Amino acid sequence: MPELPEVETTVRGLARFLDGARIERVVLNRADLRRPFPPDLVQMMTGARVTGLSRRAKYGLIHLDRQHSVVFHLGMSGRWRIDPETPDRHDHLVLETADHCFALCDPRRFGSVDMLASDALDDWPQFAALGPEPLGPGLTPAHLKAALAGKTQSIKLCLLDQRIVAGLGNIYVCEALWRARIHPRKAGGKVTKPQLERLVPAIRDVLEASIRDGGSSLRDYAAPDGELGYFASSFDVYGRTGEACRRGDGGTVSRIAQGGRSTWYCAKCQR
Repeated sequence: MPELPEVETTVRGLARFLDGARIERVVLNRADLRRPFPPDLVQMMTGARVTGLSRRAKYGLIHLDRQHSVVFHLGMSGRWRIDPETPDRHDHLVLETADHCFALCDPRRFGSVDMLASDALDDWPQFAALGPEPLGPGLTPAHLKAALAGKTQSIKLCLLDQRIVAGLGNIYVCEALWRARIHPRKAGGKVTKPQLERLVPAIRDVLEASIRDGGSSLRDYAAPDGELGYFASSFDVYGRTGEACRRGDGGTVSRIAQGGRSTWYCAKCQR
């Protein structure tokens, strides 16, 4: 599933061509993805001008001058294609402006598209319970200390809880915990203040590095221009079972299962 950096890369890629443009034509090639397309989607988008694009957690938002916003989720395999040379049978939503064509391609159809009043976005159930954005000012050591107080659940699973931090996924939690030297099994409520002070910048650093490199491109992911990201080549622990820790401390990367997901870490430097 595309994680936060992949969604951010997608939003930035779309913004280069779509921000400020008027949508002249909207085509739905099927009735639904994971759930039905909004019944007023074509009517609301046709003729509307795009006033901006943004991201919330792992959702992308296309803001219209009609006081509504289109909210999309890429699911397992979704991606936007800009000016595709040939149609794809999985191009389920197509937008056309005077200069460009944008096709939402989703072979597995686990993605979604919603239409919401812009002033009601914060109250949408998928957004209402979200914690602060990891790249925003709301994520601080003080916020994490309060949110983790008394938690016996592992810090790894706490960070995947979208109510604590919005948009963090498995890859980047593993990487951030390694950078902050925190053992993934440590109880959230036992993480110390100095560790939290390392963790917040570690989260930001690993996300920003991946965004700069265009995402990790695991499996089906590609940016709107078709380019694949290359952050995967920079993983410090993720997927590196049995390899030497990159700190050069003699440790080895181990893999464990937590909450039904794999976790990679170095037991020697993560405490």
